[in-house]
Amino acid sequence: MAILSIPQRDFCTDDPAKIAEHLAGAGIVYEQWDTGGLRVGEDAAEAEILEAYSDEIEQLKVSGGYVTADVIDVSPDTPGLDEMLAKFNKEHWHDEDEVRFIVKGHGLFHIAQKDGPVLAIEMEAGDLIRVPRGTLHWFDLCADRTVRAIRLFQDVSGWTPHYTDSRNEDGYQPLCFSSMISEQ
Repeated sequence: MAILSIPQRDFCTDDPAKIAEHLAGAGIVYEQWDTGGLRVGEDAAEAEILEAYSDEIEQLKVSGGYVTADVIDVSPDTPGLDEMLAKFNKEHWHDEDEVRFIVKGHGLFHIAQKDGPVLAIEMEAGDLIRVPRGTLHWFDLCADRTVRAIRLFQDVSGWTPHYTDSRNEDGYQPLCFSSMISEQ
């Protein structure tokens, strides 16, 4: 279950319909996929994960012009984790969409709207996000420093980040919101 926070508006919700509505206003697609108690084990091989979600992946490929999919697997034991995160947690944009379906763990996307506040969405297993090309954003891991996600690409070589060097991300802590919701 995702959690959407808009810090400048003191807003936080875990209602999937409200999340989808707020994100749609920024051009972001948010969906929850039926994981059926997770269709595969959390430690399944990449091929098993891609097979388990093959119908949804094929639908996304057709609707978004995606040509390939893979699985990214990040944990505290990932070699070079801090260097890898340094590529994601700075404000940037891509020449193609960024599509992620979370299989395991948690992640936090920040979306920097052109004419609105920054949106922060914490995602976990079952959550899908499609961030359109050209959208300013950055990504952080949550405290468990674990995320396993299906990624889709419109170019077989993958996307390249274009950094803004705005340092906009400096005003936001990589803090996940799960504890905020449970306290309300």
